Amino acid sequence: MTHQALENQLFLTLNGERVCLKGVSPSMTLLQYLHQSRRTGTKEGCGDGDCGACTVAIVGRNPDGQASYQAVNSCLIPIGAIAGREIVTVEGIANGKLHPVQAAMVEAGGSQCGYCTPGFIMSLFSAYYDGRVDDFSVEGNLCRCTGYIPIRKAAQNVTNAQPSDQFSERLGQSALDLSSVAYSNQTQQFYRPTQLSEALELLQQYPEATLVAGGTDLGLEMSHHRRSFPILISLEGIQELQHIEQDSNRLTIGAAVPLHTIETTLKGVFPSLDEMLHWFAARQVRNRATIGGNIGTASPIGDLPPVLLALDAELTIANLAETRTIPLSDFFKGYRQTDLKPGEIIVSISIPKSIHGVKRLSQSYKIGKRGTDDISIVAAAFVIDVDQNNTIVHARLGYGGVAATPIRAIEVENLLIGQPWTIETIQQVKPALRESFTPLTDFRGSAAYRKLLVANLLEKFFVEMEELS
Repeated sequence: MTHQALENQLFLTLNGERVCLKGVSPSMTLLQYLHQSRRTGTKEGCGDGDCGACTVAIVGRNPDGQASYQAVNSCLIPIGAIAGREIVTVEGIANGKLHPVQAAMVEAGGSQCGYCTPGFIMSLFSAYYDGRVDDFSVEGNLCRCTGYIPIRKAAQNVTNAQPSDQFSERLGQSALDLSSVAYSNQTQQFYRPTQLSEALELLQQYPEATLVAGGTDLGLEMSHHRRSFPILISLEGIQELQHIEQDSNRLTIGAAVPLHTIETTLKGVFPSLDEMLHWFAARQVRNRATIGGNIGTASPIGDLPPVLLALDAELTIANLAETRTIPLSDFFKGYRQTDLKPGEIIVSISIPKSIHGVKRLSQSYKIGKRGTDDISIVAAAFVIDVDQNNTIVHARLGYGGVAATPIRAIEVENLLIGQPWTIETIQQVKPALRESFTPLTDFRGSAAYRKLLVANLLEKFFVEMEELS
């Protein structure tokens, strides 16, 4: 294959105006670019996607495939990933008069020092054009002085809108398919192929390249540590990685499917996945983060791996020569180390559905300092299948935050098989479960506390399942 020639410029649409960027670092974040170009309405608070002060709106696809404004954290997006896209910042939404969401914040008194306000405005703006403005619209925005009652009131005042203005018109005119990009600023290169085969060829040509999809994890390296990456290959333009397919036996999710799409379109399929996605960061992160990225980073505190381990997920992995499938339980090899070989890309995640003839009990839990938008102290996911005699015939206990990798408590799973599903059985295995892992002590929690959580969460699971039965 002949790759397209490297260009020395990137184009994007910013507040309705076409902008040409020349010589910029492709790993500069969108927020850094906005500030360097004196568009300082977008603020920087934490720089790691927690506070929402840097929220902007980009035009993307909603879970139904239609154009929509999506609230995202500009501190986490490399400027290369914005090529060809349309971005709206807080400077661009007033057209001679306040936008309805701005007017609502003024009327409700939703701003005090004002530093966080642009981020709130852009989250409300994005939800306004979906017609669903609610508390979840601003779940990724923190305010430290006004208090949330007037902000919530402002949101209530603009919910269920049916806007017909320049922004809704622009949605109808937006091109949603991401074009191919091959860009260089002499010292760095950025590629956004549109075919999986192209990405695999690039990865073979540049084995030292770094893959990026949503960028919510890699963006921390760019934002906090100001790391630049010599060669970036973006996967978000590859439609082959964005399909969701399911039948009566199995669900398959493309590795580049955003979490918000999974959260919306697959609600009710796997309760434990629903539960964990509810607590997964915030809307701005879920709009960008992908399921393959959450697995591929191999973080021991990644939210989804414990759930997928408990569900016996499998990964399909490809290189130029072949495609292979492995259990997720064989994928994690050590701290931030995986079974991916040079030149390989995660293509999809496959999850079997429950076995006929048994009763499946399943749920997940995330324990953190905050309810939402926080790193877990311990995450756990359980799947228990019981037969007609209330005997356990299948058990999966997946955990995060207790070892160098996401991990299953396999020895305790084996102890549960063949036992009655009773509180006595749970009490019998709790001592073994407490000793299954050797977690670390850090500022989020002690090793002793984590060990207690590992066992007590299984008891919590039993109690909750009994209350539902």
